[in-house]
Amino acid sequence: MKIGRFQVMAVLQAARAYVLGMPLYLAKSWGLNRAIFYAAAKRGFKKVRYPRREIREPSELVGKPILRQKNVQFLGDEAAFVMEVGGKIYFTIGGKPQTERDFEKQIESRFGKLFPKIWEEAVNIVKEFEPEILLSQRGFFNEVYKPLRDELAEKWSEMVSSSSSS
Repeated sequence: MKIGRFQVMAVLQAARAYVLGMPLYLAKSWGLNRAIFYAAAKRGFKKVRYPRREIREPSELVGKPILRQKNVQFLGDEAAFVMEVGGKIYFTIGGKPQTERDFEKQIESRFGKLFPKIWEEAVNIVKEFEPEILLSQRGFFNEVYKPLRDELAEKWSEMVSSSSSS
């Protein structure tokens, strides 16, 4: 099965959130949410409400990378809407929560039994970057995701293809 940029974005964003301190279930929600967000941004948004960004100094971001305010949660300088479902907080787009189950169905299932290995690789990649890069929406996109997206899509596609043929 072909792994595309959408899956790469979701996995790297989830790894980013996890490395910065989000619990795994919420990191997966973040990863899927951001993949959907960037895919929609690429196509042009229609009537989308953006969360208001709180201006925080870089030193404050490092000290407190995750901040929740009402129905918005920040990861560094990036914000996304949240809602509570079944006693858990999830990120949302258009009022629809992205759950860890959604992540499993839309992302993990593409990798099959290789997902734990892919996840470990993504976490290790993200850990190589300075916190200031991970805490910046633009820094993460330009310095982590963009340079690696095609290389990882190709590598992970080959791994999945080889795994299913063995």
